[in-house]
Amino acid sequence: MKSVPACCFFSPEPPTATPVPAPRHRFHVPCSLLLTKMVELKVSESRDLTRIERIGAHSHIRGLGLDSALEPRASSEGMVGQTTARKAAGVIVQMVKEGKIAGRAVLLAGQPGTGKTAIAMGMAKSIGLETPFAMLAGSELFSLEMSKTEALMQAFRKAIGVRIKEETEVIEGEVVEIQIDRPAVTGAASKTGKLTLKTTEMETVYDLGAKMIEALGKDKVQSGDVIAIDKASGKITKLGRSFSRSRDYDAMGPQTKFVQCPDGELQKRKEVVHCVTLHEIDVINSRTQGFLALFTGDTGEIRAEVREQIDTKVAEWREEGKAEIVPGVLFIDEVHMLDIECFSFLNRALENDMAPILVVATNRGITTIRGTNYKSPHGIPIDFLDRLLIISTQPYTEEDIRKILDIRCQEEDVDVSEDAKVLLTKIGVDTSLRYAINLITSAALACQKRKGKVVEMEDVSRAYELFWDVKRSTQYLIEYQSDYMFSEGTMGEEGEGSMMVS
Repeated sequence: MKSVPACCFFSPEPPTATPVPAPRHRFHVPCSLLLTKMVELKVSESRDLTRIERIGAHSHIRGLGLDSALEPRASSEGMVGQTTARKAAGVIVQMVKEGKIAGRAVLLAGQPGTGKTAIAMGMAKSIGLETPFAMLAGSELFSLEMSKTEALMQAFRKAIGVRIKEETEVIEGEVVEIQIDRPAVTGAASKTGKLTLKTTEMETVYDLGAKMIEALGKDKVQSGDVIAIDKASGKITKLGRSFSRSRDYDAMGPQTKFVQCPDGELQKRKEVVHCVTLHEIDVINSRTQGFLALFTGDTGEIRAEVREQIDTKVAEWREEGKAEIVPGVLFIDEVHMLDIECFSFLNRALENDMAPILVVATNRGITTIRGTNYKSPHGIPIDFLDRLLIISTQPYTEEDIRKILDIRCQEEDVDVSEDAKVLLTKIGVDTSLRYAINLITSAALACQKRKGKVVEMEDVSRAYELFWDVKRSTQYLIEYQSDYMFSEGTMGEEGEGSMMVS
C-alpha cells in the first residue's frame, strides 16, 4: 500500500448553516504524517513477509511470456502453451497501460485446468505497480458482512487509481556533518544538534530539534549520505550515498546505492506524485471507520453520499490538472457463481466514466444463470455476454503438460528422473494436469520414505495408488453405488440398509 497524500483528507459532508467542528483527522498535518508513517510501516512489514513465500498453485507465474512485439514465446516467465490466449491477453495489457479500454470487459472461457487463472496472474504481473489490480472470487460476495452490490462497488473502486500531483518544498543535499549535543543529566533537557548539508554550489548549517535527531538516527543517516527533507512534514528520505565518499569503506553491502551530489540550491520546489485508489480515499473519508480501516480491512458499508462527493472532488482535481485517473483491472474468477442481481449491477457499473477494465473467468458450458430458471452460455446473461471480449483457452498438448510439469518440479524443488517425468506426463494426459501436479510432492514424500534422492517411477506409482483421480473415483462409485446412502443411480435389488431415491 502506498502513502496517502494529505489532499485525500477532506470532509465529505456538504456545507450547512450551523458550523460543524471538523473531525480531527481531516486537514490536520500531524495526523497526515501519522498516517504516512503507519502506511510506510505496513509496507516495510509486508516486504519482510514476502521473503517467506509459500509455493502456491501459480507462484511460478512471472508474466505473460511475450516479447516486445507481443508475440508469445513457447515457454517463458512460467507460461507454457495457450499462445493465442496469451497474445490476446497481451493486447489487453497494452491497451490497459495506454488507458484506452476503460469500462470494457473480457471473458476468459475454457475447460478446467487450461490456465485461465494463470493468464490473469500473468496479466497482473505484466501491468506493473502503477496500475491497480484487484482480484475477487465469485463466491466471496455471498460470505461478506455487507450487501453484494456494496462488495462489488468496493472491488470496483479498489481497481481505480488516482495519481495525485502535489508541489512541495524540499531540502536536498549531501550530509557533511551531524553534531548532536546530549545533555549532561539524563532527562534534564532534550537533545539538540546541527546538520551541515551541501550541494555543488553551497553549504548550510541547520539547527536540529529532538524529533529531527530521532528521525536521522532511525534512518541511520551519516556523513556522505544524500538526503531529502520534506519541509512541510519533516519526513527524511535517504536517496543514496555520494560518489565522492565511495572509497570511505573497503566493503559495501549489495544494497548500497551511489548518487551524485545535488547541484543548485539546497531548497527547491518538487512535484511529488502519490498513487492511491478511490477505495482508499473512500475509507479515509468514511465517518464510521476512518483511516485505521485501511489496516484492519474491516471497512463496512460506505455511504453513497461520501462516494459522490469524492467523485466530485476528484473531477475538480482532474480539471485543475492536480490529479489523473488510472483505470486498473478487476479480475473476478468463477464468474458463473454471481447471480442475476450482480450481473445487473455490473452492466450499469461498466457504463461509469471511471470504470476499470473487468476481466472475468469461467469453466462452465451452457448452464443455469444463478437466481433464475433460464440457461445461458457460461451461466452469464446474454445482454452481459454481449459486452465481453471473449478469450478462449484450449486443452494442453502432451508436450505442454511435460513442460509445465518440469517447471513445477523446479518450483517445488523436487528432483525427478526422466522415466518418472514420462509417467507423470502420461498420467496428466489420461487424467488431468492438476492431478499430475498434485502427485509431484506426494511422490517426493514416498521417495523420502525409502531414503532416495531422486523421484523414480516406483514413487510416482505409489502416489498414484494412494490418491485416486476423478475417473477412478467415479468408476468405483458406479460399481459400488448400492453400498452408498441416497444413491440416485440405477440399482438392482435393494439390499438391507440401502435407500432408493426417485
